Amino acid sequence: MNTCYQINLMQGYGGGEVYTRFFTRALHELGWRPVVYVHPAGPLRRRLEEDGVETIPARSFADVVPLLPQASSIIISHTPALGSLTDSLAKHFWASFAHMPLTGRNPEPFRKPDRVLGVSRYVIQTLRAAGIERVWPEPMYGIADLVPRGTSGGKIIRHSEYDWDTRKFRDRLLGWLEPLAGMMRSPEEYIARPGLTLGIVSRLTPIKQFPAMFHRLAPVLLRHEAVNLEVFGNGGYRSVTDLKKALAPLGRRVRFWGHQSDVAAIYRQLDCVMSGLPEKEALGLNLIEAQAAGTAVVAVNAPPFTETVKHGVTGWLYTDPREDRGEDFERLIRRLLDGAQLDHGRAEEHLQQFSQTAFRQRVHDLMQALASGRQKNA
Repeated sequence: MNTCYQINLMQGYGGGEVYTRFFTRALHELGWRPVVYVHPAGPLRRRLEEDGVETIPARSFADVVPLLPQASSIIISHTPALGSLTDSLAKHFWASFAHMPLTGRNPEPFRKPDRVLGVSRYVIQTLRAAGIERVWPEPMYGIADLVPRGTSGGKIIRHSEYDWDTRKFRDRLLGWLEPLAGMMRSPEEYIARPGLTLGIVSRLTPIKQFPAMFHRLAPVLLRHEAVNLEVFGNGGYRSVTDLKKALAPLGRRVRFWGHQSDVAAIYRQLDCVMSGLPEKEALGLNLIEAQAAGTAVVAVNAPPFTETVKHGVTGWLYTDPREDRGEDFERLIRRLLDGAQLDHGRAEEHLQQFSQTAFRQRVHDLMQALASGRQKNA
């Protein structure tokens, strides 16, 4: 049995870690032995081990160096920026995922792997525009992983919308005080409200650009009292406070629910799931998940969302509000309030490319090519 090693030392559990998990599952289904270097304190280690995957704990890329296999092997990282580990990969065949587009990012780390794997055509386009030559030509895309990522008991209970950075004194202090304040109020369970319910189901990170988006869209929503916004996800202090400031005009029509483990249960409660702004996004796994769950999505009409959303079939695309001050978005809101319907009969063909079967075939083709490349390098 051939072995494929992966490296993902992230301590959080975001889209890259979800991707690592279902990529690992595809390797196993294809007869590979997957082994993953993970941070010992990160949730990815526990979840991979629950799947029966062999993991090797390492706190830093430097710690991985003495743990590398002696024989030439296929090694796939989930970032190309591996620091001192990079030189130690010279005798191996190294492929790195590009989980984000190169918009505003340093391209130099992407020149070092033997292959770079873009998760969308948009990411591949940004890599090639930066002069990265060894790019795998096909987008890897992803699958809708709707398996609960924890125990929820079927209920959606409000949690903190903040993901405290314990390296910062302010966050350590606020992270200690916030649970004390929470103990003084009863747990709040989600109950859908009348009207049109828009939702964010996402990590509240800078790449999503939610504050900039809602700075332009909140005035539109303010004019339509039947529209509510539910925010599921957490983020850093600045990301959350900036988003709250942008949404402040909507008052109680906006609710924050923090990180939730059962995303499938959330999608069923929403009329539409919203994307953030597009240019720093690579794929939008949350949009793929929502569409697979049968929930419409609302996204800006630009890559990568034009790859993952079929307008009028699985969701609606609207003009970037930075271009028209939200005029097209307002037209869409009016259509939704008037009962606009999707052409669900055409959804299956679009969603097939994000199925586990299609993803497994893409992984099969990739691994055959990587195995051939390793033999040529041997």
